[in-house]
Amino acid sequence: MRPSSLQKREAALRAAERQFLATGYESVTMDSIAAECGIAKQTLYSHFGSKRALFLELVTAETVGTRRAVLSPPPRIDPHDEPRAALRELLVGQLQAVLTPKIVGLRRLVIGELTRSPELAEALYEHGPKRAITTLAGIIAELQSAGVLRTADPERAAAQLNWMVMGEPLNRAMMLGDASLPDRPEIEAQVDAALELFFDGLGTDPGIGPR
Repeated sequence: MRPSSLQKREAALRAAERQFLATGYESVTMDSIAAECGIAKQTLYSHFGSKRALFLELVTAETVGTRRAVLSPPPRIDPHDEPRAALRELLVGQLQAVLTPKIVGLRRLVIGELTRSPELAEALYEHGPKRAITTLAGIIAELQSAGVLRTADPERAAAQLNWMVMGEPLNRAMMLGDASLPDRPEIEAQVDAALELFFDGLGTDPGIGPR
């Protein structure tokens, strides 16, 4: 794709993101996106095909970008060098990345379109929570092999840890609005509480790593 075409595509995605988050999915049109970014409507259709396809690309790009900001390259955690501290850093970064007004707003829009467009929710889940849990499962498997954790199912343990960290603050933000988004100390406290419960349940050495 030519640089000029890439610039137009990015401008369209930025305009679409702003409009979707400001007014919701239904009120946005390809005309309104084209007008804001200064691109002919036919050019917009040639790039994306439809408003729904544009929204799908936006959701996918933002979800992938958020995941990569925290998990790319995949973190390496030395099981013999304070693994709890390393997991804490990873999970604090992940929770901070997810709990932003933009990402929470997109999640709300995707849920609102679930009946009409389940592929949106599927893309968000596949590129976001599922990949994050898979990465976490790999770390937990390494810790299990090193004798730091005891679990027969690293993937299930990863899902449980992920949602112990994410569940309550994300649920609150989704339903109560951006004013309920936690600050850094609250995020750290949430992660610390989840890790304490997790290591108390599965840790082979309750003293490993800082509490």
